[in-house]
Order: sequence, then C-alpha cells, then structure tokens
Amino acid sequence: MRWRTTCSRALCNVQPEVALRALAARQLTLAVAEGDTGGLLLESLTAVPGSSASILGGVVAYHDSLKTTLLRVSAASLAQYGSVSAEVAEAMADGVRRITRADVGVATTGIAGGTRGLVREYRWEGDRQQNRVASAEAALALVLELLSKK
Repeated sequence: MRWRTTCSRALCNVQPEVALRALAARQLTLAVAEGDTGGLLLESLTAVPGSSASILGGVVAYHDSLKTTLLRVSAASLAQYGSVSAEVAEAMADGVRRITRADVGVATTGIAGGTRGLVREYRWEGDRQQNRVASAEAALALVLELLSKK
C-alpha cells in the first residue's frame, strides 16, 4: 500500500529513542538511505546509547549517481519520476535494506519512504536546516508506522 499525505511538524516529532525502543522490542534491525537529510537521520539514531542493537548503518546518497550505483535505484525511475519522488524513496529504502540485510529500510529524499510500500510526502516551510530536521523526524514516524504493521 502506498500513501501520500502531509504531516505537520507536531505530528512527526518522534524522538530517536522511541523508534529504537520499538525496533528493539521486536528484535528488528534498521538501515537508512538519506538524500535530503544528509546523514542527520542516522546521526540522531546512533547518538542514542545502545543503538547498535538495532541500527546496522546507512548510505547518504545525495547525488543521483549514488542512488543508482549504491542503492540500485533504476535510472529509468529517476528519469521518469525524479529524484524527489515516492517511487525513488521506496526504491532507496529497498536498496539499503537489501545491501545491509536489515529487517527494515527507510529513506529520505524530500519524501520519506520505507519497505513494505509505505511512502509519505511532506511539505515543510522552514529554512534548509529546519526542513532537514523535520524530514528526519518524519522518517522516524514512518519507522514507527511500519513497525505497527509487523
């Protein structure tokens, strides 16, 4: 199932600790592929003591060439849908999950996507750093949503 929705900053404000507790409770691992957040999502997760029990790692694929070579996002999808699209976010999440063998993959590329076809589109109105933080928090909210379905 693929959903596109908007998310206010207040609704997406998820602390990394909450997502990590949910992963640990289910004995699941997570990997992240980041575009627009530039590593901020993984940094927020790995700053929590004990995060290595659930976090395998991630890829910052800001440029399309890394999306295709590292994450195996098809060049056709990038050309057809654009790098900031639900299709590419989902492909990035699948790619990082595959290369790390994580149970769950999540990606940010202006749109947050995760394995199992959940995709969220967000529109932020802050400055660049505020938008990066909001996108990282929204990705954590998506992880919690994915876990609620497991």
